[in-house]
Amino acid sequence: MLYHLGDPRFRFMWDAPPPNEWVALDCETTGLNTRTDDIIAIGAVRIRGNRVMTSERLELLVRPDKQRVTADSVRVHRLRAQDVALGVSADAAMLQLMRFIGSRPLVGYYLEFDVAMINRVLFPILGMGLPQEQIEVSGLYYDYKYKQLPSDRRENPAIDLRFDTLMRDLDLPLWPAHDALNDAVMAALAFVKLRHLR
Repeated sequence: MLYHLGDPRFRFMWDAPPPNEWVALDCETTGLNTRTDDIIAIGAVRIRGNRVMTSERLELLVRPDKQRVTADSVRVHRLRAQDVALGVSADAAMLQLMRFIGSRPLVGYYLEFDVAMINRVLFPILGMGLPQEQIEVSGLYYDYKYKQLPSDRRENPAIDLRFDTLMRDLDLPLWPAHDALNDAVMAALAFVKLRHLR
């Protein structure tokens, strides 16, 4: 993969990650289409061992390139066009994000969507997407709940993977959703708790 890296300044992303460190990540976007919508906010926080390092966080507003901030999206994340107009460009946000993440594995809830949005912006810069390992919190939660089921109920189990259900069941604080930093911190807390429970 390093052979295809478009910018050698970012070779550090392939270094061995610091032991017992991760980065929880969340993005807010103009919509849910990974090909046409834009990132308008990024929240990330480092996790070290069993501690969520809220003093080591990244919180960015991002100016959308193409898509307008619609009334529907404002209702979801409460970010208006004039709010994100003051943000950094998507390219500048990616450079800050890559330096913040380093080579640490990524943690998130519905992380596949966030990484797809980020990779669309990163590909012209790097020639590839994020190389870090990705850990899906809902997958960890599913495994945890599945192991608690009696063996006769393990075929096609109905496990509620909604974020608010997961947070309540783990007895973790539920902060206002659709705020990138809040969502990243909550995913980090869930990750730490699920690691402990496993």
